Amino acid sequence: MSDFDFQSDTQTQQDIDVGYDFIPIRTEMIEKLKTLFDPEIPVNIYDLGLIYQFGFAKDHGVCIKMTLTTPHCPVAQSLPVDVKTAVESVPGVAYAKVDVVWDPPWSSDRMSDAAKLQLGML
Repeated sequence: MSDFDFQSDTQTQQDIDVGYDFIPIRTEMIEKLKTLFDPEIPVNIYDLGLIYQFGFAKDHGVCIKMTLTTPHCPVAQSLPVDVKTAVESVPGVAYAKVDVVWDPPWSSDRMSDAAKLQLGML
């Protein structure tokens, strides 16, 4: 596996040079991740704010830094596997690595406005 260059929310394609255009891949990865749901909250994991960062490697590998709503989440073992499977199904992704991180801890502040609206928080 290669080293990953992580994209922050403010970085563009020009800020990360991995030798290919990863923006369409990132867009399709997000669409795939929006099909995965936390079993206790009826919102997809992307809008819920569980996905923190994407890293891209020159060999077309992808690393996803994500968290869970709590360390005791009932899908703590299966959700990272589902994320890996979903991302690896995207054309142009050679392999995926999922890192579950706890810092910063998840809070409802990480949710998208659409998720907050869906849950009656706006």
